[in-house]
Amino acid sequence: MLFVCLVPLGKVSVPGMRPATERDIRASFVNCTKGEAKRLAVPRDLDARPWDDLDFLGWQDPASSERAYLVTESGDGFVGIALRRAAPRAGQVRRSMCSLCLTTHLGGGVSLMTARKAGKEGQQGNSVGAYFCTDLACSLYLRGKKDAGPGGRFHESLPLDRLIERTTANLAAFLSRVTA
Repeated sequence: MLFVCLVPLGKVSVPGMRPATERDIRASFVNCTKGEAKRLAVPRDLDARPWDDLDFLGWQDPASSERAYLVTESGDGFVGIALRRAAPRAGQVRRSMCSLCLTTHLGGGVSLMTARKAGKEGQQGNSVGAYFCTDLACSLYLRGKKDAGPGGRFHESLPLDRLIERTTANLAAFLSRVTA
């Protein structure tokens, strides 16, 4: 005989990243010069960010829809990368999937983001790319704090901590391609 006991898990609390200051953020960038990092637009609402719900901090440059930035914890510090967003295709209505969190979006909700490689390779113009949620709100989609619309999140049997683990592993793989 096989007995199965189903226990409701309720809300699972998974800690997010520790809060980052503007100074932390500017010092974290690995694929741009110190001057570029000093000039980039850091969010003004860092104190209001839901840090407990973030696995990484991602944001669009308010001055240019082509630029985006991503900062995550690494060891005792932070690692940041500057991203370039490919121009969206006109009239695009198909559904696309983010390679970090596996959320799907219609239209321009997922964008090809490229990052100049760190070091000498980046200075030679080499870059890597992947498809990410355009708003870089992957952490909020995973936790159900932001809605991607009908069909945006597939039902998965994995608990939240495993979904987060998968997303952070996907991000770590991308970062390793940037820093290799």
